[in-house]
This record gives sequence, C-alpha cells and structure tokens, in this order.
Amino acid sequence: MAHIQTRSQPDNRGAHAPDSAPELGSAFASTRALSEALVEPLSDADATIQSMEDASPAKWHLAHTTWFWETFLLREHGPGYTLFDERWPFIHNSYYEAEGERIARFSRGMLSRPTLDEILAYRAHVTQAMDVLLENPEHEPLIRLGIAHEQQHQELLLTDIKHALFQNPLGPAMWPSDGAGPETGASDLGWHSHPGGIAKIGHQTGGFAFDNEGPVHRVLLEPFALADRLVTNGEWADFIADGGYETAALWLSDGWGWVNENGVRAPSYWKGDRHFTHSGWQERDPNAPVTHISYYEADAYASWAGHRLPTEFEWEAVARGQEGETASHDPAGGNQLDCAAPPLPVGGTNLFGDCWQFTRSGYLPYPRFQPAEGAVGEYNGKFMSGQFVLKGASCATARGHSRSSYRNFFYPHQRWQFTGLRLAKDI
Repeated sequence: MAHIQTRSQPDNRGAHAPDSAPELGSAFASTRALSEALVEPLSDADATIQSMEDASPAKWHLAHTTWFWETFLLREHGPGYTLFDERWPFIHNSYYEAEGERIARFSRGMLSRPTLDEILAYRAHVTQAMDVLLENPEHEPLIRLGIAHEQQHQELLLTDIKHALFQNPLGPAMWPSDGAGPETGASDLGWHSHPGGIAKIGHQTGGFAFDNEGPVHRVLLEPFALADRLVTNGEWADFIADGGYETAALWLSDGWGWVNENGVRAPSYWKGDRHFTHSGWQERDPNAPVTHISYYEADAYASWAGHRLPTEFEWEAVARGQEGETASHDPAGGNQLDCAAPPLPVGGTNLFGDCWQFTRSGYLPYPRFQPAEGAVGEYNGKFMSGQFVLKGASCATARGHSRSSYRNFFYPHQRWQFTGLRLAKDI
C-alpha cells in the first residue's frame, strides 16, 4: 500500500493540498468508528493472531493507526498531551526509522498484551484528545494524511484477518453468509478503445493525494483498448483446465520459478468449486471476478488469452473521470459503519470497487518526483523498486479512498490482497 507518513513537524510535502469536503471532524470520526466496527466480530484471540510476516494482527492495526495520531499530531501539537503508555510506541511503530527501534515485524503476533479491550480504550483516549486539533485548520493537511493512512489499514485489517482465519482447518467465519447463491449471466467481454496520443498523468484535481501520484506529467500512448470488466472465476477455471499452470511458455521466468517452488495451481483461497471468504468456505461464483492472484499469474493469464496487462498510464487515461463512486466495503449499501457482511467482488463494468488491478508498470517515480524530507519521503520513495503498480480499488477499500491517479503497489508474488485482472490489447 502507498504508506506515507510524516515526521513530527507538519510538513505536508508528502501529500497534495486537502479540500474542504467532507468536513474534517466528520471524516475523522467516521474513519475511526469504521476501524472499530470492523473488529466487532472478532474475539481477543482472533485479533491477536498473525499468519505471516506480510500480515499483522487486527488489534495491531487498531493500535498502529492510533499511534500515528498520538505520535505525529498529539505528541507535538496537543496542549499538555502525555503518551497513553510510554512503552507502547516500541510495539506499535511499524517501520519508521526516524522514530527509533521497534519490535520485529513478525513478532507482532506474539503480543497477547495489551488486550483488545485495552487497545480500544487507547483508541477512545486518543480520539477524544484529537478534538482540539480538529478545530485548528493549520493541522488539516496532516489530519487528511492520517485519515488516508487509517483507511489503508482498514483494508489491510480485512485482508490480514482473512488470511489468518484461512489457516484454521475449521474454516471459521468472521461474518455470516447472506445465503445468496452464485449469480449468473456474466457479460461478454467488451472493450474501451482509446486512440492514443499525449495524455496527462497524475493527480490533477483538488483534494488529498499521496506524493507518488505526482508530479503531473505527459506520456505518449499508442492506440489501445482496455477490457470493460475483470476476468472472472469461470474464465480462470478454463485457464487451469487448459494447463495454464503447467505451460512454461506462458510464464515469465521468475513466475515459472515461483509457481514450481511453491506448488501454485490456483488462486489463493480456492479448493475445488469453493473458495474461502470472510464468511468461511462458500461456493465460488464463476461469473464473479477472480481475485487473490499474483502479478505472475495475471501476466501468464493475459498471455494465454492472447492479450496483455495494461500500463498504469493506459488504465488511468480510461479511468479519468470515473473517480470510484461505487461503494467498496459498504455491505449495507449506504451506511459505511454497517459491516454486517463480508467484502466480496461481485463484478460489473465500473473500474473501481471489486479488485485492485495489476498493470505491467513498475512502481517508479514520476518525472521530477522529489521525496520529501523525513519519514514522508522514506515511506514512499524508498519503495520504488521491484514492485508493480495496481489501479482502482477493491471490495475491501474504504469508499472514497481511491481515485484514477492512485498508485497501489505490491511485489509480484504477493496475492493476499484482493488483486484481480483487467486485460488490455493493442489496436
């Protein structure tokens, strides 16, 4: 994820200017409340486990996002504020060198204490203490950054707990299933044609954006077309049946090595005709978008289908103007705090809201990009190596968080996020 954070001074060079909507206090309160709503189905034990080094315990996400507010706002700007517990920054700092030593990442799952209830009390304390800073417009850029940061961790919380529950042979559910069976009638694949030419890329409107979304620059696009929907589970099953995972010619060399070293023969969470969800094991809808695939798998499928992955610039050129208004993790269809159903891709023609979509663009700086001083530059610029850009938003992304210029990024083997595939072709 595009994690950028700031050092103690309110240096907002890691983000573009904020806007006035939504109202700052309301945005802060709803973001904090959503994080807590997401863990309501979890026991203390559920919230403590860590299934792999890429993932973190649910209660650590709750505490780390609270540590952000305490460290970069309240500690420096809160009148008379003292730390909730002076021992806790060591265990709730993620990887900020400027903030000193911290617990090893994979040791987060060893922390039975503090308890979930204690962390919720910590959150309540910090949330209340933020009231005075929310009223001061001087702090708005840093608060907007903190809101975006917590939204990223909401998605990570959902994907990390899904991976953790998947390790349990009992297949436990976080939320009950709504009982709906597989849908039918996936649309035929259509295409958005683009004539090519000079395109302006990067964040170009008002509102918050991360520094890696700029500066705005021009790129030359050759004529291309972008698929109007994501690749489906049923289409992926055809790829498997046709020997897709056994045909070396379809794979990048690194991908072929990864497939064989790890015995990969299907997307994550697949077993027979079922897949694991936040509602436990469910029948897999063949018409829903395939998800939890790696870059290697996405590239191999595109080769098998006779097409290719889009570049991030092609994707953005088609998506501009579609700013992700489709609800993401909003099971009730209107109240973002009602988390009574699991995030699950459902399909459609919108570019946002089902799965993050791999592009074939390496995660690199745009022309004239300059990392900011301090932790802002450290936690975006230094990751610009060996990763690939993903565009759009997933069913677990907080609504309103993504935009056409947003650059998510992961390593090519990672697939525990809601990652999917949209094809492209030359015309």
